[in-house]
Amino acid sequence: MPNPRRAPFCNTRRGRVKAAPPEFVVIGDSRAEDPAVAVAEASESLRGRGLCFVFAVLPDSLDVEETSALLSQEFRGVPVFGCSSAGQITTDGYDDQALLLLGFPRKNFRCASMLFQDLRPDHATAFAARAQKEAERFRHTAGWNRFALIVADGLSKQEDLLVSTLDAVLGDVPIFGGSAGDGLKFERTYVLHDGEAHSGAAVLLLIETDLQFQGVAFDHFQPEGAQIVITSADAEDRLVYEINGAPAAEEYARLVGCAPEALSPEVFAENPMMLRHNLTHYARAISDAKPGGALSLLAAIDDGLILTLGKAKGSLEALHEGLSARDAAGQPPDFILGFDCFLRRLEFEHKQLTKEVSDILRTHRVIGFNTYGEQKSGLHMNQTFVGVAFFKPEARVLN
Repeated sequence: MPNPRRAPFCNTRRGRVKAAPPEFVVIGDSRAEDPAVAVAEASESLRGRGLCFVFAVLPDSLDVEETSALLSQEFRGVPVFGCSSAGQITTDGYDDQALLLLGFPRKNFRCASMLFQDLRPDHATAFAARAQKEAERFRHTAGWNRFALIVADGLSKQEDLLVSTLDAVLGDVPIFGGSAGDGLKFERTYVLHDGEAHSGAAVLLLIETDLQFQGVAFDHFQPEGAQIVITSADAEDRLVYEINGAPAAEEYARLVGCAPEALSPEVFAENPMMLRHNLTHYARAISDAKPGGALSLLAAIDDGLILTLGKAKGSLEALHEGLSARDAAGQPPDFILGFDCFLRRLEFEHKQLTKEVSDILRTHRVIGFNTYGEQKSGLHMNQTFVGVAFFKPEARVLN
């Protein structure tokens, strides 16, 4: 189990020169330890800005329920969505103590929201029907673009089914998102809907914008290691008991070249198991080793799956290249809303690359949070960066 008493993520705020702020999102943050002070400080730059909605990213140092109630009071009349997180991506790069608020202006955004409570497989069909009905009711604005954001309880173990089902009914509306975290505790995660905190739940936002946008998704692993066959697993609880016919933790440790007792979040982060799907390999990340030798995963797993051990390749180069989106005119994004797996961050930290990564994130105007999983194109993934790059609206000729 990850140790919550380990040293915190490196705070990279000192000595940084801030880039010019984005034009189409309003950003506020605070590192105050008191929820009331944090909300007051982070909200200051968002007041009176004509917002459609606020997206809040909460650190594990703040009480989620108290903070969400204070946010609801602060932004009366403006809905507040968001989640607890495994780390934040602010205008300074990686952080782990920031209350981050993102304000989306009414002049550029419209939004409809749904709260899905009590995430269970037998509720997926009802959730899909609600999403389809809401999408049909959500009036389309001529010339505007539509997409969906989803944030889900990162410990619910239901993201795979939920996002694939929603993707099927929403058709050509692309879905992006991430799973809520709680630092490295793995105890309880929350999503925020209209200023209230919920566990075992997910929030779906249908969003229209006059901005142009592009989806972003990448990792830096190649399936170049040993073959792995899952010979015994509990699909419902995402537990692997046997790999290649041997106890899972023991066999995994042998394949990556370490002792079973040396397995750690850093080892898991740097040696993911990769599953091939539609000619692309996706990580099936391990969160921890259980007593008795089982491995707990952060995405769907089942008996008989054949995977390959992944090896990292050019992490900084992949990050810079993956974030180098351009619009039709060759211009960079105004900002990128990012969902970045916490295991990627652990790897960067272990390799002492936190400063370099934060520099790249800041340069590309990435804001968002570290997740327990990422969602895009109907898939729930691990150890991936998923994002939405927003560009200035296309110039329109008036007749």
